[in-house]
Amino acid sequence: MHTTVRQDGTWPLPDGLGQAIRGTAEEIATLVRNANDTTLAVPGSQWTVGEVAAHLAMANELMADLAAGRERPYGDGTPQSLARANEESLAVFAERRAEPLARMLTEQAEAFLDALSLPAADGPAPTTPLGSMNRSVLASYLLTHMLGHGYDLARALRRPHMVDPARVGLCMPFMLSVMPRVANCANTAGLTARYRIRLRGGERFEVFLADGAVQVTPGAPSRRVDCTILLDPVAFLLIALGRLNPWRAIARGLVLAWGPRPWLAPRFPSLFTAP
Repeated sequence: MHTTVRQDGTWPLPDGLGQAIRGTAEEIATLVRNANDTTLAVPGSQWTVGEVAAHLAMANELMADLAAGRERPYGDGTPQSLARANEESLAVFAERRAEPLARMLTEQAEAFLDALSLPAADGPAPTTPLGSMNRSVLASYLLTHMLGHGYDLARALRRPHMVDPARVGLCMPFMLSVMPRVANCANTAGLTARYRIRLRGGERFEVFLADGAVQVTPGAPSRRVDCTILLDPVAFLLIALGRLNPWRAIARGLVLAWGPRPWLAPRFPSLFTAP
């Protein structure tokens, strides 16, 4: 499948992104430290609290290495290969205690931010588990990854989660960059449609699908679309990451749709596989 996206590699590190990475890592570390039992199951997952925390600690280390210019192969970008790489890494890394994992998680988030100031940060774009991307988008990727699993930990431990509209906005460079790569070929096949996605108080972008190709255009070009979808920003990210059922979001009034073909709206989430 041919995919294209407007990504010229010139996105600057958005204001607040470094602070959001640091703050999110610290909030997740606090959740982990306060967990009385790291063997507690995480809802909707086969992992325990300790396994999620271990995965985050290792993932933050991987991202820090990539930002510093070190090669770290990790699957081939397909959901199956990433799941396999996750399981293999958890099998090798046996630490499940709360305090060491919380400390590693925050230390590697700091190492990532420190790496952005190294000479290697001016080098070639790192090859990540989801393809090549510049370090600004990589930082957005790191934040998105932490928020998804941080949300899981908060649910498991019955604590407030840390996903908010401001942080969702900082995830958007990664989300827009990766959408073509994670398109579901089976569900996009034969579909020709132009969507406009609007996040309340935030990002707007268009998604055009034709002949199996997916093109994502940031902004709001003034052209006719088949379906406009207005979403609460937190609901958008949780749906995109597979953490919120789209029908539940619709029932709660978090998603509205209109246009010549509004029936295309419920189909939109199925066009992509959660990164």
